[in-house]
Amino acid sequence: MIMSTTSLRKDHELIEKVIKAMQSTIQLLNDKKQIPEFILLPVIDFSKNFTDVCHHTKEEKSLFPALEQAGMPTNMGPIAMMLMDHQRSREIGNEMEKSAKDYLSSGNSEKLITDMQLYVDHITEHLWKENNKLFMMAEARLQHVSKKVDEELSGIEKSQLNELGKSRQHYEELAENLTNAVSNQGN
Repeated sequence: MIMSTTSLRKDHELIEKVIKAMQSTIQLLNDKKQIPEFILLPVIDFSKNFTDVCHHTKEEKSLFPALEQAGMPTNMGPIAMMLMDHQRSREIGNEMEKSAKDYLSSGNSEKLITDMQLYVDHITEHLWKENNKLFMMAEARLQHVSKKVDEELSGIEKSQLNELGKSRQHYEELAENLTNAVSNQGN
């Protein structure tokens, strides 16, 4: 049976993989290891483009409107909280992008470590809220339209990634390569 959140849960698994790589990167930075551009820039790309542009758009343009139609208010409660979280993710992501560029030009990692840790903590908490609260509500409320929601989510993902000139496979490979690259940095 298709659940209305299957696609979003798959996104979360991919995001969690990159979050783990970010945690390892923070540890390496704390250990005064030099982190190359080929690790930092994909982290930023993934955070801004996959997590925000693709994943959050899927929720905002399909899941949340479906929940609203099922009687859940958007101006308060879980949806309002998730929208605030998405906005906060964008703000932290923009700061992290600036501090990554500063780090790459100056070598000073202090702000980058702070921003990356803030992002990791924020996204980890956000994913927990969605996986353990919002998605359970969605699956209960959207059973009758789960196939429609799932198809919408897939369409939005394809459209958003096409606009970026990227694919899901690109981001799956990016997450895998990041995991390997970060673990090689530690050696």
